[in-house]
Amino acid sequence: MDAVHKPRNIDYKGTANLVTDTDRRSELAIQEVVREKFKDHLILGEEGGFTGDPTSEYLWCIDPLDGTTNFAHGYPSFAVSVGVLYRGKPAAASVVEFAGGPLCWVTRTFSACAGGGAFCNGQQIHVSSTNEIERSLLVTGFGYEHDEAWAENITLFKEFTDVSRGVRRLGAAAVDMCHVALGIVEAYWEYRLKPWDMAAGALIVEEAGGMVTCMDGSDFCVFDRSILVSNGTLHEKLLERIAPPTKKLQQNGMDISHWFKPEDYKSDV
Repeated sequence: MDAVHKPRNIDYKGTANLVTDTDRRSELAIQEVVREKFKDHLILGEEGGFTGDPTSEYLWCIDPLDGTTNFAHGYPSFAVSVGVLYRGKPAAASVVEFAGGPLCWVTRTFSACAGGGAFCNGQQIHVSSTNEIERSLLVTGFGYEHDEAWAENITLFKEFTDVSRGVRRLGAAAVDMCHVALGIVEAYWEYRLKPWDMAAGALIVEEAGGMVTCMDGSDFCVFDRSILVSNGTLHEKLLERIAPPTKKLQQNGMDISHWFKPEDYKSDV
C-alpha cells in the first residue's frame, strides 16, 4: 500500500508496455515467501520467468502488479495476483485488488481453493444470476499488440456495447475476473493473455459458481491465450457471438488458444 503514495520509477518493455520498480520488488517479495515455504516448487513470474524446480508438480503463477499502467497513473484498478497450479490444474488463488484512488485507496482480497468456494475479504461470494445479455454489464481488455485479434476484439466491443448495458475496459485481467466472481459484472473476455494474468482469476470465478473456457468455447488451460469467464448462465449466449470469429482467426492460421508453450516462458534468472 505504501507504494501507491510514492513516485513511480517507470521503464518500458515495449512502446507502451510499462514496468515499474514496484513490479520488480513485489515479485521478489512473493518469490522469497514461496521459496521459504515451498523450496521444491516451480515459479513463473511475469518479470522473472521460470525459477525453481522444473520437475515440480506445483507451479506458482505470479503477476506482481496486474494493471501496471493504471498503477503508474494512480488510476484504479490494479492488483497483485498469485495462482497455484497442481499438475496443471488451478489449486489455490489470491488476488489483492487496489481500488478507490488517490486520497482514498482501499484493498479487497479475493481468495479461492479448488472445491472450497471463493471469498472476498473473508466472505463467500457468488456470480450474478442475470440470464440476459441485454441486462448485463460486461468487461473486456486489449493487449499492446495491435494485430488481427486486437482488431477483432474492437468489433466484439462494439457489438456487445450495442446489445448490453455496457462494456467496460478496466485494464487489469485479474481484477476483471474477480468482479465477475463478485457478481458486479456478468462476463469478461480477452485475447492475448498469459498464465500469470489468468491463473488466479479463473479459479476464483469457477469457485464463485461461474464458467471459464477459451473464447472458442474449448476447455481452458492457463497456457492458452484467450479466456471467456461468465456467470455461467450467459456463457452459451456469449459464445454464439464470440466463438465464430475466434474460430475464423484459427482457421486463418492464427492459433488464438496456443500461441505460447510453457518453454516460451523460460528465464535466464
